[in-house]
Amino acid sequence: MSMDLFSIARSGILAAQSQLGVTSNNIANVNTEGYHRQVAIQGTSTSMRLGNNFYGTGTYVQEVKRIYNDYAARELRIGQTGLSAAEASYTKLSELDQLFSQIGKAVPASLNDFFSGLNSLADLPSDLGIRGSVLNSASQLAQNLNQMQSHLSGQVQQTNDQIESITTRINEISKEMAQINLELMKTPGNDAQLLDKQDALIQELSQYAEVNVIPLENGARSIMLGSSFMLVSGEVAMTMGVTTGDPFPNEPELTYSLGGSELKADPAKLGGQLGALFDFRDNTLMPASHELGQLALGIADAFNEMQSQGFDLNGELGQPIFTDINDPVIAAGRVGAYSGNPGTASLSVNIDDVGALSGSSYELNYTSAGTYELKDMKTGAVTNLTLNGNTLEGANGFSINIDAGAMAAGDRFEIRPTANAAANIGVVMSDPKGIAAAAPKITAGTGNSGSTSVKLVSIDDRSAANFPVTDSELTFTLDTSVNPPTYEVFDVNGASLATGTAAGTPPQISAFGFTFEVDGSSGGSESFTFDLSFAPGDNTNAVAMAKLSDSKIMNNGKSTLGDVFEKTKLDIGSQTKSAQVRAGSAEAIYNQAYARVQSESGVNLDEEAANLMQFQQAYQASARIMTTANTLFDTLFSSVR
Repeated sequence: MSMDLFSIARSGILAAQSQLGVTSNNIANVNTEGYHRQVAIQGTSTSMRLGNNFYGTGTYVQEVKRIYNDYAARELRIGQTGLSAAEASYTKLSELDQLFSQIGKAVPASLNDFFSGLNSLADLPSDLGIRGSVLNSASQLAQNLNQMQSHLSGQVQQTNDQIESITTRINEISKEMAQINLELMKTPGNDAQLLDKQDALIQELSQYAEVNVIPLENGARSIMLGSSFMLVSGEVAMTMGVTTGDPFPNEPELTYSLGGSELKADPAKLGGQLGALFDFRDNTLMPASHELGQLALGIADAFNEMQSQGFDLNGELGQPIFTDINDPVIAAGRVGAYSGNPGTASLSVNIDDVGALSGSSYELNYTSAGTYELKDMKTGAVTNLTLNGNTLEGANGFSINIDAGAMAAGDRFEIRPTANAAANIGVVMSDPKGIAAAAPKITAGTGNSGSTSVKLVSIDDRSAANFPVTDSELTFTLDTSVNPPTYEVFDVNGASLATGTAAGTPPQISAFGFTFEVDGSSGGSESFTFDLSFAPGDNTNAVAMAKLSDSKIMNNGKSTLGDVFEKTKLDIGSQTKSAQVRAGSAEAIYNQAYARVQSESGVNLDEEAANLMQFQQAYQASARIMTTANTLFDTLFSSVR
């Protein structure tokens, strides 16, 4: 029996040693990120029969088990993905909110300064010092818009860099995961260290995107990102890539490898930091840039239009203060053609009515001959456009020109009417005398229909006979029932001076030292009286310019120029606050999932300390059995000597 006691004691000592080793390893790794607690599972050795009885022969360690709850781990990954997405959104929105609140405040401030200068000019319209100050204010306003757009473009680039950096890290994780899978497949049993490393990589991956885990043999796992595409398939690592944006190169897109081909990934299906960054760039940052462009277009168009309706200090018709909003280079930059287009058409966008613009982006589809569909990418509303010559008409506030080439069925274009306007706005006037503070007097007849208007195009010769001035006005009666319209001119006494036909498109009339344009058609007779007198002290047009500060000329008559910027700023502030709330909620969900994992798989030092004492006592007790067995053996040996 003493020999049996030796064997039993030895098994107890070895089992206690194993338990002490596992417990010590747990304690040593209490601060190791991703470590899962291990336990040694003991079993009873095969019993031995003596006579009619069975006697135990000791114990052994069946396995060292890694404590892992698949459901809890999955909930933690989901919580991590949600938290990372919410934190990324909140961080980016906070940066944008600060940009609009701190640097962006210069835009409305300089706009107010510009209007203040115009009010001063209205008081002293011939003062060259005030005129110079107004031009300086206009330049500062344009520069602040340029600077704000530069900061927004910098945020776009920063976001693109983050996307590329995350994509690089995902590819590194993919390779590491594939290598771990290979080692697990080759190694019998489950290597707890490899499994911990595998789990840590999956947990990190869940920061960047939604992760779906597919279990394989021997602990290996395949990984899908966002239920969209396979990233790791057994020992094979797939790759993600960042490719040039289509149709706009500075907005990179994600790709993934599949069977030797590169396919586009849909960021909306990814979640995590990647999904949040794409969502921020495409649905917050770019719209903010477009709305800033909408403001720039509104400023340039409104004041250039007012200039064209007034006289400068030299008595000439006013010229633009700001860059032409339909400059050919700027117009071409508002269109992006998709790389897969079968056609060869090159397009540009002309702004026809800034007040009708919304800051939206559009997708133009040429589906078949004569069918041009324009889809608002924000609202989803579809408008069918009409081709008039080489111009597509029917959009809200803009028209699309086919400048070269031909459209083919399947062609797609993205239209951004307000894109880059804030970057391109500038002051083109250098002479303060050029500000058109004075104004002509053009009076529509009381019987006019209201559907026809005239616009002064140029003052050709103030010394011309019968040039219209105060007390010598001229009245033009237009017959718009014919195309082009015909006209008859009457002096202040009602005597007919001349008749003629308008020329050109749109129709223009040149007579008695000036030229004006006819817009609209009533199908009947319309009359307009012209008084083109000029006096350096006239402030009529300067007053009209100053009143633009309170005029609702934007968003279909719903907003002033200042309102456009304020709305964008408030929208971003509201989004930031909502993102903060979402981040707080996501953190609470993550902490709950993390606490559950830690309660099951984490190391509890109090529990391990108790185990240490328990296994130490077991070791000592087994050693005592061995001492007892040795004493019995010595007694037996002495009795037979």
